[in-house]
Amino acid sequence: MISAVDILGIGVHPDDVELGCIGTLAVHKDLGYSFGIVDLTRGELGSRGSVSIRDAEAEASAKISGADFRVNLDMRDGFFEITEANLLKLVVAIRSAKPDIVLANAIKDRHPDHGRAAKLISRACFLAGLQRIKTIDNQEVEQLPHRPKRVYHYIQDYNLVPDLVIDITDHIDTKLNAILAFGSQFYDPNSIEQNTPISSKAFLDFIKAKARVYGRHIDAEFGEGFTCETPVRLNNLFDSIPPL
Repeated sequence: MISAVDILGIGVHPDDVELGCIGTLAVHKDLGYSFGIVDLTRGELGSRGSVSIRDAEAEASAKISGADFRVNLDMRDGFFEITEANLLKLVVAIRSAKPDIVLANAIKDRHPDHGRAAKLISRACFLAGLQRIKTIDNQEVEQLPHRPKRVYHYIQDYNLVPDLVIDITDHIDTKLNAILAFGSQFYDPNSIEQNTPISSKAFLDFIKAKARVYGRHIDAEFGEGFTCETPVRLNNLFDSIPPL
């Protein structure tokens, strides 16, 4: 069940949020902010596992990271398009969660679903604020308009240049454990399923190394990078300098 949260992490596939921004969400959880996760599809075209297995893994991962909720909008993996029906599904979720900030898929990436989802999410965030678009929640109550104040796109497979980086050094273990909750998808030495580009130990090493690279940008051990649709507001130049 969707509840009001400060931040909404949205991914087209279960495990996208874990790979891209779960460390950032865990950081903000420790700061007293709440967050939820919305998966657009069930990842049913994945080479390993099954829908039911990935559903269970997604729930387990959400518990590890401390998410207030996790829901799936049942769009078609690989075949979803930016249609009115899919936009309205997401508008309902955004209006239900009322986030100030949305973290969305990478605007450009190797997997075509990622960039398409980024555009879908960004557009739905705008439409959610339009008064003349009428939607109802799960309790059949008409929803009020709500537009998130910011949409940030986490970085996925492509090494995009980040506009901002969040220090996740104290939460790198949470990130890795949340990823490994998806045992059907990632490294498991006992698995008898076919190998994929993300099922090797080398891929987990890559994820950790990538976090090191983004952390280096901000003089931290580990970081997660984001690109921004609009400039980030600072009240003065010293706002960008972290405390010692």
